[in-house]
Amino acid sequence: MRDTEEASSVFSFTLTLNSRARIPMYEQLYGAIAAAIRDGSLQKGEKLPSKRELCAQLGVSRATVETAYELLRAEGYVEARPRSGFYAADYISLTPDPKRRRSVPLPPAPQHASDLHSSPLSTSAVDVSLFPYASWAKLYKEVVYNSPELLQRGDPRGELSLRQALSRLLREYRGVRCTPEQLVIGSGLETLTEQLVTLLGSDAVYAMEDPGYPALERVLLARGRSIRSVPMDAQGMNAEALERSGATVAYLTPSHQFPLGITMPASRRSRLLRWAVEGNGWIIEDDYDSEFRYGGRPISSMQGMDRHERVIYAGTFSRSLAPAIRLAYLVLPPTLLGRWQKLFGRQQATVSRYEQRVMARFLKEGFYARYLRRVGKLYSDRRAALLRGLDTIDGATVSGAEGGIHFLLTLPRFSEAELLSRAAAAGIPLRGLSEYCRNSPPLPSTLVVGYGGLPTAQVETVVQTLRQAWSAPD
Repeated sequence: MRDTEEASSVFSFTLTLNSRARIPMYEQLYGAIAAAIRDGSLQKGEKLPSKRELCAQLGVSRATVETAYELLRAEGYVEARPRSGFYAADYISLTPDPKRRRSVPLPPAPQHASDLHSSPLSTSAVDVSLFPYASWAKLYKEVVYNSPELLQRGDPRGELSLRQALSRLLREYRGVRCTPEQLVIGSGLETLTEQLVTLLGSDAVYAMEDPGYPALERVLLARGRSIRSVPMDAQGMNAEALERSGATVAYLTPSHQFPLGITMPASRRSRLLRWAVEGNGWIIEDDYDSEFRYGGRPISSMQGMDRHERVIYAGTFSRSLAPAIRLAYLVLPPTLLGRWQKLFGRQQATVSRYEQRVMARFLKEGFYARYLRRVGKLYSDRRAALLRGLDTIDGATVSGAEGGIHFLLTLPRFSEAELLSRAAAAGIPLRGLSEYCRNSPPLPSTLVVGYGGLPTAQVETVVQTLRQAWSAPD
């Protein structure tokens, strides 16, 4: 009790929230607590007030406090201790140099990962403002109190109830043909990729999209696997180049390719499937951003087109729900299931059984489908507003915006480096397309723009800032 009282006193006299401010109250609360941890007002190990206590003290809803605490936990400011509460995590505060003055401008480059992540146009950010916190918390509470058996070891593939609900979802929305037995649940795609790399053996040669997402490449290089960079064309991975590459495994993002935004047509999908069948190879289908489509129904998954069991389907909830929900899955062809059981069947699942059971109910009871409709409408409206604004920038063109929450922006007036430098100097760090290219030359003067974390109310301001930054040369 003493820890709680001490922690409460920190906020009793210094923390006020403004319900009329444009910044949401959960974000105000998050910012105040994060600042207290950064400046040392809250020391490592100090207990934060309980949610109920903070609600009463500030006169805010439980959802406001829960959202703020979850953001703090996700970003490492606090740690949650079961049945105890939230505690300030270890944070090394840096004493500012008194000789430095805020009036001294910082150089726009190099761009740091933290700057890019916090950019309003970051490709990694998603909008969590519509997340059904109350429903999620209610399900979690019910699962915790009514399922004591979840304290025991579970199936290493994941909870059966989740695999059943997920197989039904994938069948109905993505045309994936699978049974619950084919599903493997894991804590993020990189964790499952580690298993997959072991499963496919040390002799496998991987074809990677160029340009493409770098996360898998890092895993492959760390494991000493051979990689072939295969260029992209207007329909996705170039089939002729793949056939010449000598690869035995092709890693694809056919629904909304990152970063080009291409949706692979059925004709190209069928040709790559033929490559896998005739060469006894494998296709890893990362169904990246398939949940969000703005121009008609998305093409069904490649896995659903596969009649020879050569496609390994991979997906995650971190993009459609929230990055902190580290829950991903693989759909393994039956021919790989026995090998997986032999290699990993004695391991423990890498996702909490409680979280899996909550997700199972979240899917089964319709919360997920309703949330996708709401957030999909939000992204669609935001995308439309952003595209209208960018259309006012003379010479700017956009491509790959038919789905997902990112697109390419090309402005030939400047080089890629100049576009990045000017935007960063204006306070909007961005990423250039060349960052994702290995051997293929990037499209000149092209940036990768995300809008998942861009508040709709800020679209006009962001566009105006970029328009000024990319005005006539100095």
